[in-house]
Amino acid sequence: MRHPHTRTTRRRLAGALTAGLLCTAGLAAPAVAAPGQAPTAPALADGLALTPPMGFNNWNSTHCGADFNETMVKGIADLFVAKGLKDAGYQYVNLDDCWALPNRDANGKLVPDPARFPNGIKAVADYVHSKGLKLGIYTSAGTKTCNSAGFPGALGHEYSDARQFADWGVDYLKYDNCNNQGVDAKQRYTTMRDALKATGRPIVYSICEWGENKPWEWAADVGHLWRTTGDISDNWGSMVSILKQNLPLAPHAGPGHWNDPDMLEVGNGGMTDTEYRSHFSLWSVMAAPLLIGTDLRKASQATFDILDNKDVIAVDQDPLGKQGTVVSSQDGRWVIAKEMKDGSRAVALFNESGTAQRIATTASAVDLPGAPAYTLRDLWQHTSYNTAGTVAATVPAHGTVLLRVSADPHWAAHPPAAELGLDGSPLLEAATPTTLTSTVTDLGRTPARRVSVSLTGPGGWTVRPTTATTAAALATGRTLRTGWSVTAPAGTPAGSYDLTLRARYRSPAGRQVTSTLPLSASVVLRPPTGTSYLSDLPWLSATSGWGPVERDTSNGESAAGDGHPITIGGTVYAKGLGAHAPSDISFYTGKACTKVTADVGVDDEKGTKGTVAFEIWADGTEVASTDVLTNAMSAHPLTADVTGAQVVRLVVTDGGDGNDSDHADWADAQVSC
Repeated sequence: MRHPHTRTTRRRLAGALTAGLLCTAGLAAPAVAAPGQAPTAPALADGLALTPPMGFNNWNSTHCGADFNETMVKGIADLFVAKGLKDAGYQYVNLDDCWALPNRDANGKLVPDPARFPNGIKAVADYVHSKGLKLGIYTSAGTKTCNSAGFPGALGHEYSDARQFADWGVDYLKYDNCNNQGVDAKQRYTTMRDALKATGRPIVYSICEWGENKPWEWAADVGHLWRTTGDISDNWGSMVSILKQNLPLAPHAGPGHWNDPDMLEVGNGGMTDTEYRSHFSLWSVMAAPLLIGTDLRKASQATFDILDNKDVIAVDQDPLGKQGTVVSSQDGRWVIAKEMKDGSRAVALFNESGTAQRIATTASAVDLPGAPAYTLRDLWQHTSYNTAGTVAATVPAHGTVLLRVSADPHWAAHPPAAELGLDGSPLLEAATPTTLTSTVTDLGRTPARRVSVSLTGPGGWTVRPTTATTAAALATGRTLRTGWSVTAPAGTPAGSYDLTLRARYRSPAGRQVTSTLPLSASVVLRPPTGTSYLSDLPWLSATSGWGPVERDTSNGESAAGDGHPITIGGTVYAKGLGAHAPSDISFYTGKACTKVTADVGVDDEKGTKGTVAFEIWADGTEVASTDVLTNAMSAHPLTADVTGAQVVRLVVTDGGDGNDSDHADWADAQVSC
């Protein structure tokens, strides 16, 4: 589990924790099994969790706040029913830490906090059960739970606590890893397995030891799911880091035994809706448990639309129980495919990068049998097409196109798939025409007829075609290419603006199809002549593993402006950029600059922690880099020749050992133009 101000809280707990057992998203990636390696133990044969558990857990939205109480839990259960989430498959309403009093009673029993749960846990369970749902609860495989207040853990009380849970009507137990006194993990978690079994009540058992002891190698007959990583945080860097740790563990997942990359952050506000759709798509293609982590009483309709997408949920809940595997990954373009029980494949085209990219694969590459054509269903657009075998899309920055592809003999009943794209760099200087080229390509086995294309921008922009915008027909693999001149009005402020590429065509049966590709264009400012501090210039994009990138301070891991003076090796710098690995900061240089310089290193504020490596990229080519740097090192001077580059990127990686405490400073970062 995770705590408010995670790292500060756990520093306070350090004396009570076994070394190396801090549950944060910044832990080193766990060692992963070789692909194809089978679990070393059979799954529990109790018929539970035959598909990944779906439900709710309060922790990500409330922590131990006052909102976490009986009223909230009942309200969530009500919303599961009222909003159709129960019908979509969500079943468990789970309590996390802080539900109990800090001390057991005179008989050694756990006592629910009377302020939070005045009617006790059984009354809450009865209410949840009355809605046709199930209740989950939390404790730790240690002497105390993970919260700094020190609520009682179950170590040494396993059989008594399990009996209480069963008597209350609990259906799910999340079992954490704090204050474990160094007792062997397998022993601790097996003891609770046996205690739960002894109650005679069917209880789904969630092992939360953060992947520290490689539970995928031993826990298939101990628990129904096991955490594979440290805790997720509500930001892009955390979600992607966890994705990359969980993906290689696919051979160990299956019915009744699941890899758990932690709960969903969808709706909590730290990511965009595009990023949340990626989060939900990727967790589903990984056959991960889907535990809602937002307070549904405050959720937007957009959040409900993501969480209630039954086409996507069907991927997660497929009874074959296969976790998706990586087909390809290069330059932030990921193809992840999941075998489905009906023989189809769920295919995620995931764009990790900060700009739109074309991502492509084929039916054969995802192990579909040879066929004249295939049915391709877009699971976010809820529309089906036919394809001759190519599976491709231009995917927005941080977006995911999730498809279901099948060798369906009825493929001809669907219109041909059309792939839309936009070539050229959508970076515009105000009042200066920029040339772009749109593409509409027929991926189908059948022709697209009466094809037309349009490109629209914000009000006041000039967007005009320079070549043909129509084609009588496009055969398989043929493309309509249209040139466009795009001009932002003089005085347009720097920033990102929406463009929409739209194609219309007819299937051979005369069905009208409209396909839309949302894109973005950036209005940019050319850097001034001379030498400038990068922290004084606008960036195109900036991502950071924890907290935002900071100007002229270190990274404080949380809200903007919470950093401190940049300090490396005892030297304090007034200017620079403060980031947290993994980080990527892009600047427009407009082919007018020649050199970037910086003193780089790990900020002194992290004591002896932190390992990072720095890279400078010019238009997709790495032009300078460092070896792995540690906190013990003084600042490393880094210089890069960026002559002729339109975009310069400052990249920080985690040094290969996870990103815990990786505060990376670009001290005195300057560009000469």
